[in-house]
Order: sequence, then structure tokens, then C-alpha cells
Amino acid sequence: MTMPETSATTAETAGVEVLRPHAEDAFADELTALAAADDRPRPARWRLSPWAVATYLLGGTLPDGTVITPKYVGPRRIIEVAVTTLATDRALLLLGVPGTAKTWVSEHLAAAVSGDSTLLVQGTAGTPEEAIRYGWNYAQLLAHGPSRDALVSSPVMRAMAEGMTARVEELTRIPADVQDSLITILSEKTLPVPELGQEVQAVRGFNVIATANDRDRGINDLSSALRRRFNTVVLPLPATAEAEVDIVSRRVDQIGRSLDLPGGLEGIAEIRRVVTVFRELRDGVTADGRTKIKSPSGTLSTAEAISVVTNGLALAAHFGDGVLRPGDVASGILGAVVRDPATDRVIWQEYVETVVRERDGWKDFYRACREVGA
Repeated sequence: MTMPETSATTAETAGVEVLRPHAEDAFADELTALAAADDRPRPARWRLSPWAVATYLLGGTLPDGTVITPKYVGPRRIIEVAVTTLATDRALLLLGVPGTAKTWVSEHLAAAVSGDSTLLVQGTAGTPEEAIRYGWNYAQLLAHGPSRDALVSSPVMRAMAEGMTARVEELTRIPADVQDSLITILSEKTLPVPELGQEVQAVRGFNVIATANDRDRGINDLSSALRRRFNTVVLPLPATAEAEVDIVSRRVDQIGRSLDLPGGLEGIAEIRRVVTVFRELRDGVTADGRTKIKSPSGTLSTAEAISVVTNGLALAAHFGDGVLRPGDVASGILGAVVRDPATDRVIWQEYVETVVRERDGWKDFYRACREVGA
């Protein structure tokens, strides 16, 4: 699944610390070290070779001793297929349930390939066609008519002209007619501008990374014509509890340090507990396989576990003794689980009484859950 930053957590723009630096800024040292050590063939306009891009995502140690931190924890082959896709003329679609690091992976892929992860179209129900194609500066348009100066390039158009990687987030949330504006771009590698009688042709190095939530199918499902233009890579949930604990611990540590919150291994027991609860409710069975339980309506993803633990750390820091305890995470878990008050609350109460109450070493957590209203 995903991954954590353990290098710089703040960047400075004009002397001001930003809350969340772009990947290419936060990991500039790692990218520079990889580029210096990378002697393998690079596709046109790539900052790194495909091998180095995969190393950047998966982590490793360079010959000079530089440690590359993992940005993604999961099957290596998934990242290799994704990187290889970007080296061809096929666009890449990262598919998965919420919280499987699709956005995280797409940002780091763009940072490693093009050195710029900001050529981004954020998909929503209100995303217009101009966000993918181009728009107009209406003051210029009214004053001088259609001209190149009046045209406002979209991130995708800029990526085409400069041979870079564009990102389209939440593709299935974009209206179907707007989605289909990508078809000509991806198949013909050109973007017509009929108002000017011109076109923008993609420069070598151009490609698109899109992400989609596979629980959104049926909302704005991709047409078969558009889906054929993508190579789809499915990002799974963490295969084991230990892998998920590792992901949550790393990411929480990075976020905690950026917010000056206490961290470290003092709260690892509570992190393990949060992950156990989420996995059991997701899977519909306890970890030992002995007890079947009902699953709530939410996804209970790894990203939500990270959010619950981070919020718990903030509670411990500002209203406790700085050590993450059951009471600090109980309310966060309740909020993550109970999305539908009518049904999820019953499921959660049943889980607390039949599983949490009877589990050895979980009495303090049981009391905390009862206190917040389980």
C-alpha cells in the first residue's frame, strides 16, 4: 500500500513554510541522488530511468549509501507494471478502493518521471471540459478575438506541449462527456484548437496518469473507447496486518513530525489495535477466523486508519500526556465506522460487545469505546 515520507516534511516557498510540499520538493535530495547514480537508459524527457523510478517508489540503498525511503508498500510488480506503462504510448489508470494510495502513487510517479507533479486535473461532478482541453482569457478574447494569447492551457495541454506527465484524479467522478475529451488526446496524441485552426501535438515524454475509485462504477463509468486507451493497474489493500501497521506507523510518524506532535513507537500498540479493528470489520471475520461479524457501510481504508491515529496523537499531545492511549483513538474509530447511523451503529455496538469485550488485553479499549457511546 502506501507510503510514508521520512525525509523533509516542510518546504519553503519565498521564505514561507508550506504545510504539504510537493513530492519533488519533499524528496528532492533522494531524486538528485538517484539521478546521479542512474546510468540506465531513460525514455525521452524522463528525469530518471524506469529502474530508478521504481527504486524511488519502493525504496532501496544506492551504491554511495544513500537510503531511498519507500513511498509505496506492496507488491513490487505493481509498480514495475505502472512504470513500464508510462514508458509506452499507453496511459496509466490506477484503480482501487478508497485509501489504497492511488493519489499518492500518481504524485510520486509524476515527480520521479517529470520532476513536476503539479500538472493536475482534480475530477469532480462539476469538472468542465476546459479543465482537460483549454479555456479562454475572456478579457483578451473580447478585446482581440480568438488568439494564442487569449488561450488558457489546461494542465493536460501543458504536459503535451512540454513532454511531461499529467495527472487526472478521480476520473470516474468527471461527467462522461468530459471524460471522453481525453479520447483524442490519448489515441491521436493531439489536441485540436478549432477556434484557431491549430492543434497541439504531444511531445515525446507526454503521458497521463489517472486514478479511479472502483466503488464509483456506475456513477460515471468509463466508456469502452476511453478504457481501451488506458492500461489499468489495480492497487490492493495491504495483504497482511503487519504490512498495514508498518504503513500506518510510517505515515503517522511523518505527519506527526510535520505537525510537531509526539510520535515514535510509544503508540505502536494502539496503531496495531486500530488496524486490527479496521481489518476485522472490513473482512467480516475476526483475525483468528473464529467469529463472523457484520461489515459496516464505510471502506475502513488504511488512509482512514492513518487519520484516526493522527487525530489520536493530536488529542494525546494537547489534552493528554503525549502518549497515545485507547481513549485517544476510540472516538476516531467510532467516527470512521459509523457512517450510516441507522445500521452502522448497531454493527459497531455488536462488535464491541462480542469481540472487543472478550479479547484479552483490550479491557481499557473496551471501556474507552463504551465511554464514547458504543
